[in-house]
Amino acid sequence: MTAAYEHLRAQDAVHIWQGRAPDLLDPRDAAVLSAEELETVRRRAHQVAARYAGAHAALRRILAGYLGVPPEQIELGRQPCPRCAHPLHGRPRIDWPPTDLDFNLSRSGALWLVAVAAGHQVGTDIEDGRTVDVEGSSEIVLTAAELAHLRAQPDERRRQEVFLRCWTRKEAVVKASGVGIAADLGSIDVRPATDGPVHVAHTEPNGPYRWLVQSLDTEPGVFAALAREAACTGPVRLYAYTRTEATEGACAP
Repeated sequence: MTAAYEHLRAQDAVHIWQGRAPDLLDPRDAAVLSAEELETVRRRAHQVAARYAGAHAALRRILAGYLGVPPEQIELGRQPCPRCAHPLHGRPRIDWPPTDLDFNLSRSGALWLVAVAAGHQVGTDIEDGRTVDVEGSSEIVLTAAELAHLRAQPDERRRQEVFLRCWTRKEAVVKASGVGIAADLGSIDVRPATDGPVHVAHTEPNGPYRWLVQSLDTEPGVFAALAREAACTGPVRLYAYTRTEATEGACAP
């Protein structure tokens, strides 16, 4: 492990990396992807393929900065789903090298976000602020208290902001727990009226049952959130991704 990993673990911290994927495929990105990832790139249209490759290559470089191995040698897999034990749609994990490093990747258009922690489950979500059907979706995914808070807002812009704050927080929680879209988002109250970290109850068979959830400051018009185990109370540090800094462990002290 590297100094970046030791720093992360010693502080019980979560490191958040944010970046923007290119619209054209970069051969340097393709060079660090696995055969499975390259097959996904080949199946997608040009811009979508480039963004997928850019985000996943960045993820590998970021993890390499903590693990101390070349990004192309990292083997990624998935935990079994906590509900059905299916091996293809559980939480992402690092199969090699052996580590307790945990991570989560979220993408929205060209934007991506990676959360990294040591020994704790984390989840993250980012949305680019595109127009959403607030009226059509809110009654399905919001709790009664969240819905009342949304409807108390003075205009459509503020209602959309509240909805996206709720959405990203809920998505971060279910991604941290490993169930994703199978979860009933309307049963998870993420307290959108509170700015700071909030404790959120959400239980899956593999635990934990309480999460520390917060919105993240990103660029204007972008909404993002982090969910981590409630026992993980160290600092949350945000980093702007560059290829060199990630692989050299820029988050080391």
